[in-house]
Amino acid sequence: MQTILGANGQIGAELTRYLHDHVTEDIRVVSRRPARIHDTDEPVVANLMDADATADAVQGSEIAYLTVGLPIDSALWEQQFPVMMANVIAACQKHGTKLVFFDNTYMYPRTSQVQSEDTPFQPAGRKATVRAAMATMLLREMDAGTIEAVICRAPEFYGPGKTQSLTNSAVFDRIRRGKRPVVPVSAHTERSLIWTPDASRAMGLIGNTPDAYGQTWHLPTDPDRLTYEQMIGIASDVVGHRIGYTTVREPVFRLGGLFNRSVKEASELLPRYRVDNVFDSSKFTTRFPEFSVTTYREGITAILG
Repeated sequence: MQTILGANGQIGAELTRYLHDHVTEDIRVVSRRPARIHDTDEPVVANLMDADATADAVQGSEIAYLTVGLPIDSALWEQQFPVMMANVIAACQKHGTKLVFFDNTYMYPRTSQVQSEDTPFQPAGRKATVRAAMATMLLREMDAGTIEAVICRAPEFYGPGKTQSLTNSAVFDRIRRGKRPVVPVSAHTERSLIWTPDASRAMGLIGNTPDAYGQTWHLPTDPDRLTYEQMIGIASDVVGHRIGYTTVREPVFRLGGLFNRSVKEASELLPRYRVDNVFDSSKFTTRFPEFSVTTYREGITAILG
């Protein structure tokens, strides 16, 4: 039995498909409102804020994947994410279940330095502080030998379906609707984006590789990083006409944040767009050379084609 905690999002859904097709059909999908993708999926209703419900959801699982997401709301993250992490760790310890944690890069420095698995945490902002605390909580238990776990870390998403990210909503979703894309801060800094199906496939592969445990892994991205201007150029090729764009500078975001809570919450992330984002996933590609990474052109074509 392999269990996906937070199975309704794009990452959880893609992971379910990967496990079903390549690993096992004995899959438990857990969320507050779980939905089957395959007839063989076992849906379980659970609130990960409830320790007993979390333990019950994990019981009988060889591997549990923590892929749960929350709306971008700092207060909600502070209230819920650490509790969920503590409950999932305790549940896996209780049942002897391996844990695969799907993590992000919010805790990394907001600089153009290369981000590797050894990059020290330098959280800036409330959401980054929460994510650093979650990863640190798990690393502490891993170092103590109380849990067999692995951290799979991904940069910003782009992708099909229900993929949620600033890049999807501001750029590709707007292009799909025939609207002018909006670029955050700069169209000329290089971005490391991960195609969501790649993230899920890679996480499922790592989770079912025994010698991958006890480590942090950067999930695979196209090493040929592009700027937003270059991505929009590819999008122009795909749709067959030139696409213009509008760059929204940080002062405009800050002004908008005075009137819109969602814009205010997103503003914490904006310094990351001032400089190149260089996410190094060479550790993964060296260990798993047969893994096929989706190129930006392939991904953008799949979204818009």
